[in-house]
Amino acid sequence: MAISGCLLRPNQSLSPFLKPTKPNLCSRKHFCLKASAGNLEDVEHRMSIMKENDGWKIDFSGKKPATPLLDTINYPIHMKNLSTMELEQLAAEIRADIVYTISETGGHLSSSLGVVELTIALHHVFDTPEDKIIWDVGHQAYPHKILTGRRSRMHTIRKTSGLAGFPKMDESVYDAFGTGHSSTSISAGLGMAVARDLLKKKNNVVSVIGDGAMTAGLAYEAMNNAGFLDSNLIVILNDNKQVSLPTATLDGPATPVGALSRALTKIQASQKFRKLRETAKGLTKQFGGHAHEVAAKVDEYARGLISAPGSTLFEELGLYYIGPVDGHSMKDLVAIFEKVKAVPAPGPVLIHIVTEKGKGYPPAEAAADKMHGVVKFDIKTGKQFKSKSPTLSYTQYFAESLIKEAEADDKIVAIHAAMGGGTGLNFFQKRFPERCFDVGIAEQHAVTFAAGLATEGLKPFCAIYSSFLQRGYDQVVHDVDLQNLPVRFALDRAGLVGADGPTHCGAFDITYMACLPNMVVMAPSDEAELMHMVATAVAIDDRPSCFRFPRGNGVGVALPPNYKGTPLEIGRGRIIMEGNRVAILGYGSIVQQCIQAAHLLRSQDIYVTVADARFCKPLDGDLIKQLAKEHEILITAEEGSIGGFGSHVSHFMSLTGILDGSVKLRAMVLPDRYIDHGSPQDQIEEAGLSSRHISATVLSMLGRPKEALQFK
Repeated sequence: MAISGCLLRPNQSLSPFLKPTKPNLCSRKHFCLKASAGNLEDVEHRMSIMKENDGWKIDFSGKKPATPLLDTINYPIHMKNLSTMELEQLAAEIRADIVYTISETGGHLSSSLGVVELTIALHHVFDTPEDKIIWDVGHQAYPHKILTGRRSRMHTIRKTSGLAGFPKMDESVYDAFGTGHSSTSISAGLGMAVARDLLKKKNNVVSVIGDGAMTAGLAYEAMNNAGFLDSNLIVILNDNKQVSLPTATLDGPATPVGALSRALTKIQASQKFRKLRETAKGLTKQFGGHAHEVAAKVDEYARGLISAPGSTLFEELGLYYIGPVDGHSMKDLVAIFEKVKAVPAPGPVLIHIVTEKGKGYPPAEAAADKMHGVVKFDIKTGKQFKSKSPTLSYTQYFAESLIKEAEADDKIVAIHAAMGGGTGLNFFQKRFPERCFDVGIAEQHAVTFAAGLATEGLKPFCAIYSSFLQRGYDQVVHDVDLQNLPVRFALDRAGLVGADGPTHCGAFDITYMACLPNMVVMAPSDEAELMHMVATAVAIDDRPSCFRFPRGNGVGVALPPNYKGTPLEIGRGRIIMEGNRVAILGYGSIVQQCIQAAHLLRSQDIYVTVADARFCKPLDGDLIKQLAKEHEILITAEEGSIGGFGSHVSHFMSLTGILDGSVKLRAMVLPDRYIDHGSPQDQIEEAGLSSRHISATVLSMLGRPKEALQFK
């Protein structure tokens, strides 16, 4: 049945795409549907999206509402001629589209709902892809993907062979820069702006960064350099009140309400005001530094009176500040962007907008976490369909174990970089609020802060995702390892991470941590081993240490009493299964795949030895010598990059002369390329590290290639 949509108001149709109807005499303006065939079952769609005095409302109690205006838009060019009210209608339709789609796929919900108006206004005013838009972090880019030719594939987001959850340059020409980690947008945007100037181009560059990402030093380094280079760059600070800002009051960000605030903001953005300011700066420079400073202060304080306290911080960095702006007012956003775009004066501009995460979807607005990252959920209630598991996540086992250690040792403190929930330290913080430190998205600071704590005799645990610690690596080397300070690094999300893809894949930590002279490097094969390694890290008080653990749930082994582990002997592995001819030496969670491979091989009458290395540094040299002596073949396995555990084993065997003998050695590691997002099982298969691949490798090395094909 064909359905057409319309917005009813007296004597006018909202869009050239919609047919006019009879006037609606009701005081409210309703968006409704008209069936062109006689099927009354679709009457429940009526009034699913409606315009009320305080904005657009979406009824999430029934089927997915029709989106007649959105259905006409595949790319930004299709929305250039829409009126402000049509753009508002488009925002409501996109919100409905996102909620109903993500309810079936899972993903980052509230961040995207919060930037719908911003995204529409940007694509309406600027001429993408010639004009560049960089989305910091990128989890808020779902509306951007919908408006840039990818709406029909949104149901595949974060799935194997589907759309990436973040902007990705090889996915669309509209994705100007690939993101996933935070605080990179201003640096990348400045590079694009300088390149544009050198190449004599005229396009605009827009960096969209959130208040959380603004806590990272990289953002301030970029702003400082942008002010010095004075290139034309537009920075949009999306302040969704999730992190305190210099522009916020003690009670939170100042809310830009009322006509006066909007008018003053528009004055600041106006072409005449900016030209006057640039002219004044040029004239005063000719009369000497003192006159220039006086004029600058007058301008600074004058505008400080009509904008948020703290805006002068950005002025000191060299950015022209505009705001705060209501990030959900389409009229204001479009007007300001148009004026900023039209100004020929050079120099970076920062537009501070205030938005609400989860905007327009009541369950997200009411949730404590705003439904930031979700699995499939019930649209009416927002209740998520989280799969029940008989075991907890590795992250929770880590947190519970650390709490037990901290109960017995008051010197234990915990640090995370704005990832309390992700690292499990929110549990620790609840139990020990004065011993847990959230430093913001500032991994460099987190590492050196932990080093400072260690110098005074405390026992810091620095819990950071494997891929995020890459951002603080110089501090790990220079401030921790070089000084041999006992900082403990808990590296969550080690190895493949499923739907988050290569930006969050913890592929490199074994390599970059095990090359450090003083670092003890561990990896548990299961949740019980993780608890023992937490206890081991507590006991190591004369040097730095780290342990990695994967995303996902434990395997169901027996746990230490009261979740409190027992310190392990440093540099000692263990044999799990005894066999002959072939030994598989696993490091970390891949030991579970090795055990499964051993069971598969028994169907071929092959009985292999499986060992758990536990330590990459120091290696268990005695265990390696034993395995090499008693077996013809030794296979190492790890869910990490080239240069990791297998490289350390082969280096040891080379130095000790073991490789001069008859033993055959093979290392199974992640391939030397990035693995795209997908289900964990699809990723492990693509990486060639599943139990089947391990079994096939054993059979091939035993000279049985035909049988090996059964497992590939």
